[in-house]
Amino acid sequence: MKQGVDIAVIGAGAAGFFSAISCKTHHPKARVTIYEKTDKLLAKVKISGGGRCNVTHACFSNAQLIKFYPRGERQLKKAFAQFSTTDTVRWYESRGVKLKAEVDGRMFPVTDSSQSIINCLLREIDKLDISIHLQQPITSIVKENNKFKLTLRDKIIYADKVIIATGGSPKPDGFDWLAGFGHIIESPVPSLFTFNMPGESIKSLMGVSVDNASVRIPGTKLKTEGPLLITHWGMSGPAILKLSAWGARILKDFEYHFTIQVNWLGAVNEDKAREVLTEESRLHPKKKISNINPFQLPNRLYIFLLSKIGIDPEMTLEEMGNKNKNRLLNTLLNDEYKVEGKTTFKEEFVTCGGISLQDVSMDTMESKKCPGLYFAGEILDIDGVTGGFNFQAAWTTGFIAGKLHSENKETA
Repeated sequence: MKQGVDIAVIGAGAAGFFSAISCKTHHPKARVTIYEKTDKLLAKVKISGGGRCNVTHACFSNAQLIKFYPRGERQLKKAFAQFSTTDTVRWYESRGVKLKAEVDGRMFPVTDSSQSIINCLLREIDKLDISIHLQQPITSIVKENNKFKLTLRDKIIYADKVIIATGGSPKPDGFDWLAGFGHIIESPVPSLFTFNMPGESIKSLMGVSVDNASVRIPGTKLKTEGPLLITHWGMSGPAILKLSAWGARILKDFEYHFTIQVNWLGAVNEDKAREVLTEESRLHPKKKISNINPFQLPNRLYIFLLSKIGIDPEMTLEEMGNKNKNRLLNTLLNDEYKVEGKTTFKEEFVTCGGISLQDVSMDTMESKKCPGLYFAGEILDIDGVTGGFNFQAAWTTGFIAGKLHSENKETA
């Protein structure tokens, strides 16, 4: 690339930082500047994972990795071939930030502090002499004479190439400033949210969690498995968050009013569950139902479910009878709750929607509508389930965008 080329990176989040670092690494002679509309750097990185930063996921097969993305699965295959989870781990560890994988595959810095990731990224920015301008919202961007004209709050700047990494927007008008380029905008809707159940008494069990529940929405194909957490407003945990991600558009159409069916035993089917209950009755006929919890559910939940269907926990197993056994099995495997709304964590919100992937070359992250314009991170119609997948998409798309490769020879 020619000396003195100006590159503008819009957005100081994970994708923006990684784009800028990649750009200066691949093009040392370029002048790279990050513009951020707020007064904060790496805001999501700081608060994600409860302040620990879920950097990526310990899924090192790209064929498996793409299955964690409700939007972008097919297109990310090419992208992960250029920068994968393995590359992310190597990148951070080669810069002194060791990562660890937890039982569920989520990867965090061994320090358990997001500040380790922030400090690492800031050191790279400083080392590479990348400028950052805070509180500089871009109000418009147009292409004039092969250069980009960017209107900021109090000045106009020009750039040879632009990388847009402004994150998702909860509303369609968040993309208005880009309208002039003619990209298709997939309407943004929330993804990764918890379920509100104001009318359900199960909320009294807030804090209780089940290691592996199966949750589905009758009348749809939506079904997930994983840990489920009962909260004071309803239900959360990976099983619920995954369901919200895969069902983002469907649940929006339902206006977030629908019924969920919970199998508290996860992968256990009715035949297996009946076999376990029958064996317990044979071995311990005189024991109280409350003292026999054959499926190892949290005791408060087990007693709640018995009470919900009117089974006296003081009853013995031999007194239970087939009718009560059937009712218990049905509740364990097909428990129903009404959802009436959602809770989105504003600071960590993830949206489904954004710049349509059909308008972007996934080999380069360059716009097909405007050569020299690149995208990275959540502004694209890409989103992953919970577990480090959204950050991985940010590192990957940022790394590729920063190469500034182009299928248009005039801008290469």
